[in-house]
Amino acid sequence: MFEPTSRYYNLENARLITAEGRAIVYKKRRLIPPATDHTILAEVTAQQGERLDQITARVLGDPEQFWRICDANEVLNPLELTAEPGNRIQIPLPQIQ
Repeated sequence: MFEPTSRYYNLENARLITAEGRAIVYKKRRLIPPATDHTILAEVTAQQGERLDQITARVLGDPEQFWRICDANEVLNPLELTAEPGNRIQIPLPQIQ
């Protein structure tokens, strides 16, 4: 269902049986892990007009891994990290699934 690099890949499945007897399988809720669970690889400074996917591509080599940076900085909205030029952004060590 999800790629191995997805933030949802390792989430446990749950099952709901409807009144009609239909089984609906879904992923359980994902909670953001505490920042202390991450090993920091680097710290970068947001530049004017730079987006988080650009930073992620440059530093981690995959723009779709932006969520790892969000987790390490304990933010839900990726735009928060680059909203102000000069923001310091913690880059976590990539994890192998």
